[in-house]
Amino acid sequence: MATEGKGIGAQLGGHLRENGMMMALVAIVVFFLVVVRLTLSVDFLSAQNITNLFLQNSYVIIMALGMLLVIVSGHIDLSVGSVVGFTGAVSAVLTVNLGWPVWAVMPVVLAVGLLIGSMQGYWVAYWRIPSFIVTLAGMLVFRGATLLLLGGQNVGPFPKTFQSLSTGFIPDAFGVGQPNLTALALVALAAAVLVWIGWRSRTRDAKFGLAQEPMVLFALRSVVIAAALIFVGYKLATFRGLPNVLVVLALLTVLYAFFTENTTTGRRIYALGGNEKAARLSGVKTDRLVFLTFANMGVLASLAGMIVAARLNSSTPKAGVGFELDVIAAVFIGGASMSGGVGKILGAVVGALIMGVMNNGMSILGIGIDYQQMIKGLVLLAAVIFDVYNKSK
Repeated sequence: MATEGKGIGAQLGGHLRENGMMMALVAIVVFFLVVVRLTLSVDFLSAQNITNLFLQNSYVIIMALGMLLVIVSGHIDLSVGSVVGFTGAVSAVLTVNLGWPVWAVMPVVLAVGLLIGSMQGYWVAYWRIPSFIVTLAGMLVFRGATLLLLGGQNVGPFPKTFQSLSTGFIPDAFGVGQPNLTALALVALAAAVLVWIGWRSRTRDAKFGLAQEPMVLFALRSVVIAAALIFVGYKLATFRGLPNVLVVLALLTVLYAFFTENTTTGRRIYALGGNEKAARLSGVKTDRLVFLTFANMGVLASLAGMIVAARLNSSTPKAGVGFELDVIAAVFIGGASMSGGVGKILGAVVGALIMGVMNNGMSILGIGIDYQQMIKGLVLLAAVIFDVYNKSK
């Protein structure tokens, strides 16, 4: 017979990694909401700022999904920033210089990212070359390739259809305008689906006699998440509606969450990161899994490259510089373990949002980039220390 946890305190303590990051995100948002209001008399959670938050950090969230799988498998990818710059340059050359239609450019650029990820994954998986070395080489190679391809110059502007990948919005199917009823309906549906998934998971645990979290905690979390989604959805609906990139993020998050938690291949990646030798002895083809994680990372980096190029409306030689640091930091802040085998898709998304909210809030307050970098570094260090402490307990 299923049993509930000993109490809310015990449940929170037993799931400190997952719950801690969510509470940290809420605390950071509340902090900037109060400070920005008191110092500048500006609404930090205005519709325009929430929209900017998603548009400015979409590439981090997209790549964090792939980086999580790489880190969970016990590896690292330092080349993603350079791959973003290179694939953005490829899309610019094909679209602007050669005049290719957008519908033809996008699959070609994704294929380029797949090829890059596959090449790096091949050396890591089948030649056992440390991923740090392979991807560090890739970072240098593709940064140079970007400079070569662009000739050291910016290439742009892009046609409106390509720009809409990052700056476009879902139109209101009901023709109302403001508020955007389509946005409200989609967000309400998303909130209902999340609550249903949580209830379904709880019911499944009860069926197999697994210990469950207290009903009060489950209900409270469901209400908070649903309320937050509806609030954000309403804010966006009163502005310009749902950004195209936000819909892409939502679909990718659901897809990767399902893959990691409900498929055999997804669970095997965690087994690989937890103990590669044991996984191999159990019949898991670890080499193939490592190869797939890097190939997947290449595809997501190329998608991020197109989004960045579309947002800037040009491809620049310095595009993607330092992106790998933000992405890796987001994954670790979101609860992934340095030693592999631990981490969740939702945690990676939360970690990316924490980084995005901090960047956005500090920029609004006029904090210099020097202090911003120092603060983000300290937050990353604190997340890693928390991981080490949590393991020792």
